[in-house]
Amino acid sequence: MEKGIGASSGYGIGRAFIYKQQQLTIDKTPIEPDEVKREIESYHSAKTLATQQILKIKVRASLILKASEAKVFDAHLNVLKDPGLDKRVIKYIQDKQYRAAYAVSLVQDELFNMFQMMENAVMKERALDIKDVCTRIIYCLKGMTLPTLSDLEANTIVIAENLTPSDTVQMDVSKVVGIIVEAGGRTSHTAIMARSLEIPAVVGAKSMTALAENGQFVCLDGESGEICIEPDDAMKEMFEQKRLDYLEAMTELRKYATTASNTVDGRNVEICANIGNASDAGNSMKFGPNGVGLFRTEFLYMGKSNWPSEDEQFEEYKKVAELMQDKATIIRTLDIGGDKELSYIDFGKEENPFLGWRAMRMCLDKTDVLKTQFRAILRASAYGKLMIMYPMIINVTEVKRANALLEEVKASLKAENLPFDEAIQVGIMIETPAAAVTADSLIKYVDFFSIGTNDLTQYTLAVDRGNEKIADLYTPYHPAVLRLIKMVVDASHKAGKWTGMCGELAGEANLTKLLIGIGLDELSMTASSILSVRKNVVNIHYEEAKKLAQKALNMETAEAVLALMNE
Repeated sequence: MEKGIGASSGYGIGRAFIYKQQQLTIDKTPIEPDEVKREIESYHSAKTLATQQILKIKVRASLILKASEAKVFDAHLNVLKDPGLDKRVIKYIQDKQYRAAYAVSLVQDELFNMFQMMENAVMKERALDIKDVCTRIIYCLKGMTLPTLSDLEANTIVIAENLTPSDTVQMDVSKVVGIIVEAGGRTSHTAIMARSLEIPAVVGAKSMTALAENGQFVCLDGESGEICIEPDDAMKEMFEQKRLDYLEAMTELRKYATTASNTVDGRNVEICANIGNASDAGNSMKFGPNGVGLFRTEFLYMGKSNWPSEDEQFEEYKKVAELMQDKATIIRTLDIGGDKELSYIDFGKEENPFLGWRAMRMCLDKTDVLKTQFRAILRASAYGKLMIMYPMIINVTEVKRANALLEEVKASLKAENLPFDEAIQVGIMIETPAAAVTADSLIKYVDFFSIGTNDLTQYTLAVDRGNEKIADLYTPYHPAVLRLIKMVVDASHKAGKWTGMCGELAGEANLTKLLIGIGLDELSMTASSILSVRKNVVNIHYEEAKKLAQKALNMETAEAVLALMNE
């Protein structure tokens, strides 16, 4: 039995197809000086062809993936548009008189190694994007077509060193019952796309392309990461029974799309979706969300060459408002900075960007950006139930300043006779210890809280959540994190207001009872987690959950909390 990282739930049983890209032979002999111009023109032509190919793949992606996941191809297009790429390649052609394909291969290696050295997981994914794009350019220069996974047999388990987004999107998903790759983790492109396509997948499975052979029978468990090559009859039977049980459980789970989110003893807990755009909102509806607990608006700003206009934003917010009808949508104002940057704004060099000029800090400096977003949200609030949420808040002063700007915008809309919800609710993200500890003061100036557990955990424990060396220290089950969450919930309830949670913790079904026991009023998550969480909610007694939470809050270690959850 081999082992990797479970990346997409389900059980895959089928025949192996080992996918390897053809190793290209690149001519390294220098060109003559009079050939430089022709070689540069060939490079530009290859880039044009690569762009056309990616645009075509992007259309395919938009049909089978969530919009937020299809945006990876915007990143690929941005690599092609990057003048820095041209500058590096052309310099090699002009100064060294290298052929275009060799020049691109050298630049590919330089940039790939540079991004791979970074500790940030997002930047490491950027390295793979660059490698994918440069490989495509080289193929175009050589007049060759990149191999695809479009011609597969039924019940195929695809095994590869790595799969690019292009590979995954062009795969015939009707024939693929499982994916195994040697590279990556749960946040890699392959893992994210496999979950979206509902294909069982295991990543980080070292040496699998050498261990398995084409046509061999393979079984995989997308939850545990276990892989069995050429299983005996007993093992086959076990995996097949697990697969059938999983499919039956999924069918049963879908019934909860129309179930009220009430505990056995009648406490209502709203189960909502996290989204990045209107398309995500539409896709989430099949899971029956009670609303949108987090609309990440930064995706409207990324992949562009300038700030999105008020009308662009208005149209997107309006679509979501109309899609959700009478269900509330919480729109988080621009949360950029940290590991998310924009090409059209200079953040400057920061020693620790997660503690730097980001989110509301930046927006309160660039008030024109915030006021434009406020105008778009308020205008869209005439078409459905919208709420506004401020990210990265640490004190009352920031909330007061943001609220004052919001009132300014309301006054300007009134003067223009433009309709909006004058009673629109405003809340803040609780993602810093400072906000959690002063929640009793902050709640006076807002209508609700939403806890972002990802950053709250990072800041509370002083652990960089992207640093693999200390990954074992990053845990939202730490009693300090849980006690801060309880403090926030109690402060809102004392003021007659409510608290939700939109961090990753909210979507962990095995913790639903604990979170409800702490007193959370709303849980917002990736749409695909809604059904399993709601199933837990309707089988929980709130009074029992409160007793469990009290035990957890009194624990001394994260390990003790986890042990309690596993009892």
